[in-house]
Amino acid sequence: MTDQKLILILKTCICVGLCLILLGLYLHNFSEAVEAMGVRGIIISAVCVAFGMVLSLPTKMYLTFILVKREADKNQ
Repeated sequence: MTDQKLILILKTCICVGLCLILLGLYLHNFSEAVEAMGVRGIIISAVCVAFGMVLSLPTKMYLTFILVKREADKNQ
């Protein structure tokens, strides 16, 4: 897999993760349907935020590592 393709996949994971975090926040703060569900609705919004963080945070660290490594290889 080329670096460009890997970087594109990682950026896509970051975007999907951020969208899931925003969806979870929207569901928790503004959705009346989730409020009507009670505890189950809170769990749904929390799962969205959790999966969003799982997708976005480690991906950012790995993407930063790849970009720094690529920059170091370019300078040598």
